[in-house]
Amino acid sequence: MMRNASLVTRSILSAVLLLPLAATAQGTPSPTVIADQVMTAMGGKKAWDETHYIRFSFAGRRTHHWDKWTGRHRLEGTSQDGKKYVVLENINTHQGEAWVDGKKAEGDELKKWLERGYGAWVNDTYWLIMPYKLQDPGVNLDYAGNETIDGKSYDKLHLTFGKVGLTPGDQYWAYVNHDTHLMDRWAFLLQDQPRDAAPTPFLWEGWQRYGKVMLAPTRTQVGGDGRKLEMGDIAVFDTLPDTVFTFPDPVAAPAPAQ
Repeated sequence: MMRNASLVTRSILSAVLLLPLAATAQGTPSPTVIADQVMTAMGGKKAWDETHYIRFSFAGRRTHHWDKWTGRHRLEGTSQDGKKYVVLENINTHQGEAWVDGKKAEGDELKKWLERGYGAWVNDTYWLIMPYKLQDPGVNLDYAGNETIDGKSYDKLHLTFGKVGLTPGDQYWAYVNHDTHLMDRWAFLLQDQPRDAAPTPFLWEGWQRYGKVMLAPTRTQVGGDGRKLEMGDIAVFDTLPDTVFTFPDPVAAPAPAQ
């Protein structure tokens, strides 16, 4: 459930006053401490771990229902060639079913749709929840300095990856606001881009509370045409009917968590 932005901001500032200073004995900020501060500002690890179901749409293209606790995942949308699809899978086991224009997919077609569903989940959830994943296994987290932009001071964290994910050669820079400890922006350099290319920056805007955790629905590219990418229809649920993950029929979701 969305809260009034000013109330959320006050609660964040109250919380971050209790956070430890992000510095080692040598005076160099600790990336781990900064990442812990980010998690606390977003609601805390306990609140994140207790978040059960998340629904969101990615850039108006497709909608996800995700059971964080079991890996069950529902993806639905319309393909570029106008076909309506529903993919029901488990992102941990990579097993599932798919329907295209109401017809159940089989064989190689099913395999293609399960791969597509998993790839969409990997990509889209990272755009939604990346700050919660700063200390995931396989993430190499380094401090990349301090930067002041438009009068705001940021700690920069540099993320590289081990043999995890679909594109382990990607690199990200998280800009953590000194005052709120939220990630106001990121920049990324993808593995298929030239190593000397300039990272692509996006603002993360509209931080607000859903259930017990904070999420930001809007991404705005810095420079260029300033294009926006929206995470729409965001909701956190304590319960969802099993049919959401077992039948392709339209979803009738309960009220979001308070």
